[in-house]
Amino acid sequence: MLYLKTTATTKILNLRKRIRGVSGGTSASKTISILLWLIDYAQSTKNEMLSVVSETFPHLKRGAIRDFQNIMEAHNYWKVKNWNKTNSVYTFETGSKIEFFSADQPGKVRGPRRQVLFINEANNVSYETYTQLEIRTEKIIWLDWNPVQEFWWYEEVQPKQDVDFIILTYKDNEALGDDMIKALEVRKHNKNWWRVYGEGLLGEAEGRIYRDWQIIDSMPDFPHEAKLWRYGLDWGYSNDPTAGVAVYKYDGGYILDEVLYQTRLSNSEVIDMFKNMDRKLIIADNNEPKSIADLKMAGLMIMPCEKGKDSVLNGIQFVQDQRISITKRSLNLIKEYRNYLWMTDKDGKTINEPSDIFNHLMDALRYAIASGKKVEWKPNEPGGVLPFFESLPA
Repeated sequence: MLYLKTTATTKILNLRKRIRGVSGGTSASKTISILLWLIDYAQSTKNEMLSVVSETFPHLKRGAIRDFQNIMEAHNYWKVKNWNKTNSVYTFETGSKIEFFSADQPGKVRGPRRQVLFINEANNVSYETYTQLEIRTEKIIWLDWNPVQEFWWYEEVQPKQDVDFIILTYKDNEALGDDMIKALEVRKHNKNWWRVYGEGLLGEAEGRIYRDWQIIDSMPDFPHEAKLWRYGLDWGYSNDPTAGVAVYKYDGGYILDEVLYQTRLSNSEVIDMFKNMDRKLIIADNNEPKSIADLKMAGLMIMPCEKGKDSVLNGIQFVQDQRISITKRSLNLIKEYRNYLWMTDKDGKTINEPSDIFNHLMDALRYAIASGKKVEWKPNEPGGVLPFFESLPA
């Protein structure tokens, strides 16, 4: 598909000041529109360096780099020989380059100067990192973000510097299909979510369910003393993903590592995926007993989660009381953690009920951490070993 001109791209093209902040909701074409601007700039300007930065390289690879390559290929601009995959740098015929690097690389952040900077999802980058990048940028700085809550832009940049600032929503993106529009608008009842992701307005910080989790290096770089304990599994298929998380115990807390997040998976495919992982107990949503039975018959250690009156709220409270870390490669897990909100009533007041959006991995980790079960393997029928479960204190 070609990336056509939309209201979002028109608004972005009209920005003129050195620092340009683009806030807004989901599917508003913020990142795509800025990348289109960067590509056009690099194609029409000689021998300049443009830097695209995000919080981690996995986030860049699954986000801005993939979008950049898709745009280039859709317009027949992409030339494999011009892409340095090792350094993530694309060189245009003008001699200008677009480089991609993450904010957790101090050598890059404090490295050579550039003419143009784009910080993708700037609210996830520290103010110190922004400052180091800003003082090394000669011409133009682009920032985009979802306005989940206030961060340094609202406190240190917008009030103190001469900046451009616009808010985009899905209504500025005419390329958005009707099905996606319907999928967004059906969530208008969740006022916290709709304020941020539908209307593009600054959200209320108190709407978040979980806080103060740490993002750490991915395996195998996180502490070798961490021991894999169990997995949490939330079922999905067509619209919702099947979501799996590995839970490690470490120093009195837990490390979470996303292992599965995909739609339209059959039970046999889920079985194959878990058979390629280290064998540990899987705590799964109890709403699909047949699926649990399929995995059990395939030789996997699996059991249903515990549910009952107030089990969701009690489970959330239990998880909140733990010290939690997330591996930086767990992109969907990080996104859900940051966007898992309490529901609101018709007046916008928070109620004691979690949102049904951004909750797939959140449910999976709650099943794993809050269900106090252990498993033993015992011989069953002759010629095979099947799982046998006992309820024991965790």
